[in-house]
Amino acid sequence: MIKKAFFLALILGGLISCRKENSNNEENLNKTFKEETAFYKEKYRPQFHFSPKEKWMNDPNGLVYNDGVYHLFYQHYPDSTVWGPMHWGHAVSKDLIFWEHKPIALFPDELGYIFSGSAVVDKNNTTGFGTKENPPLVAMFTYHKMEKERAGDTDYQSQGIAYSLDNGDTWEKYEGNPVIPNNGMKDFRDPKVFWNDITGKWTVLLVGGDHLLIYESDNLKNWKQVSEFGKNQGAHGGVWECPDLFKLTVEGSDEEKWVLFISINPGGPNGGSATQYFVGDFDGKTFISDQKEKRWVDTGADNYAGVTYNNEPNAERIFIGWMNNWNYGQKTPTVTWRSAMTLPRKLTLHKIDGNYYLKSYPVDEIEKIIEKGKTDEYVGITEKVFHHENFNSSEIKFNTAGKNFELIFGNEKDSLSVVLNNKSIVVDRSKSGLVNFDSSFADKVHTANIEALPDTQFEVRVILDAASVEMFLNKGQVIMTEQIFPTKPYHTLKIRSVDGQKLNLHDFQINKIKSVWE
Repeated sequence: MIKKAFFLALILGGLISCRKENSNNEENLNKTFKEETAFYKEKYRPQFHFSPKEKWMNDPNGLVYNDGVYHLFYQHYPDSTVWGPMHWGHAVSKDLIFWEHKPIALFPDELGYIFSGSAVVDKNNTTGFGTKENPPLVAMFTYHKMEKERAGDTDYQSQGIAYSLDNGDTWEKYEGNPVIPNNGMKDFRDPKVFWNDITGKWTVLLVGGDHLLIYESDNLKNWKQVSEFGKNQGAHGGVWECPDLFKLTVEGSDEEKWVLFISINPGGPNGGSATQYFVGDFDGKTFISDQKEKRWVDTGADNYAGVTYNNEPNAERIFIGWMNNWNYGQKTPTVTWRSAMTLPRKLTLHKIDGNYYLKSYPVDEIEKIIEKGKTDEYVGITEKVFHHENFNSSEIKFNTAGKNFELIFGNEKDSLSVVLNNKSIVVDRSKSGLVNFDSSFADKVHTANIEALPDTQFEVRVILDAASVEMFLNKGQVIMTEQIFPTKPYHTLKIRSVDGQKLNLHDFQINKIKSVWE
């Protein structure tokens, strides 16, 4: 009887102990999660755009999909919220919306800082770094030797590679780096590498100051230059950076064209940094374009250095840009981190009145965090005021045929104005909140031409996060991405006619966007 009672006591004690242990484990997990996500409650912290856990971030790098995972590497300085010795930060996602932070992927070494670049899946193991059963991820990046630049040398940048055999968790740099040395060219950087089906070789794009350089290789180690582009084409108000080249089918046809991205700083349409694009043809070695006018991926002030995913599983072209501008990017009023990325966007090519236009629109995956509101019709109005608990975590959508109206987001102190005036969209953030951290942030309105928008109905879509607004007109034919720093969230939206004409707003929605950190 005593033994039985003793064993019962032991069992009961063990159960209580297990419950306590499980309870403690759950409490610890909850505590860890709260600690890990607490910083995402900071003022101006994006709730559904990617931002670094802490410290400085700029260009997106190494966008590649492999084994069910989207990789986002990025320029990162882990010791400060301003630019410094560059590393590659790293995050992964299954859906481009919910991101998991990973350890730093690439660190500076004796060859220099780790500047921007790209990554590929070496499926045929052309490098010999892995096997056909376990092909390596290969990153190609620019080495920047700061000591050489300070000494006045011009050959301070060269190209290196590194590889991973565990889907990006750990990286080994190639012992034969640099794979493309510098022959004395200043601003020789930002490799975008991809497998070229036309030649059956690897192709890499580099920029050399004010133009594009194209190289090819059998094995990602030994490279030969094959062509150049752009010395007398496009915008040249600043240094060319962050190239990208890809093929798209023109929507509604069988026609295929190649699209080239070139970021430029300064020289953007609204000051400072921006990304231009060229539509043309590529024979595997040489890119040509007869495009005369300058075209911009985004005409807002805050979308730079954007590139697209390699090996995207749905054969789509998905883009992410750095949501900042070098004019003021190191001074924005955040505390423990600095900068965010744009929403991931799907790119499509359209032919309108004989001209090619690139459209850029949020990926469908964002719908999983959007809580739909009711759909309304507002016909024959000249002004309407809407109230919402927090417009800085919302989506506004409607269809209209009018091009003469103003949207004003505001609180008791701040206001952000977006005006369409038949010819242009005009964004005025001079009273949008904190603006005096740099004189160039709100010294002028930002504009984009909208004359090519249809005269029939088109969609207006505005997405606001804690410190940003992204505007997409006609499914991304015209895009404006802007940072804003309201003193507190906007809670009113006024839509009004600017010429007294009646407005018709169809399928009007105000939708809440949930935080990915809740």
